[in-house]
Amino acid sequence: MKIKQLSLFIENRSGTLNQVCQVLKRHNINICTLALADTEQFGITRLLIRDWQLAKEVLEAAGLVVNVTEVLALPVPDRPGGLADLLSVLDENDINIEYIYAFSYNKGRQAIMVFRFENPDKALKVLAQANINVMESIDLFS
Repeated sequence: MKIKQLSLFIENRSGTLNQVCQVLKRHNINICTLALADTEQFGITRLLIRDWQLAKEVLEAAGLVVNVTEVLALPVPDRPGGLADLLSVLDENDINIEYIYAFSYNKGRQAIMVFRFENPDKALKVLAQANINVMESIDLFS
């Protein structure tokens, strides 16, 4: 199942990430996971949030530029080769990955890798055929 991700474009200067977090805090919105990539002047903050619609609304009201994209969250076994095995399935089926970030989940058993694919529908089909579990929002945020 595809999950909605918020991408925010913020200035690369002290305090801007805190401003984002303070807006969410004021509205009692919890961040499940966050990734930040930067350039010299700007950064892209990617957020997974249970109530992404409300988060988008309050962040835009605070003057931030917010983009909604679809990502897939895949559990990856916490063992040598866990990610390599998954990537092999994707490579064998010519699935292009735009970016990945990860967070721990069930410590010691698996990590969750968040993938942004060029073609998420094709990726879903290939993953299902390979019997690779794709997390649903309800599992991810519970």
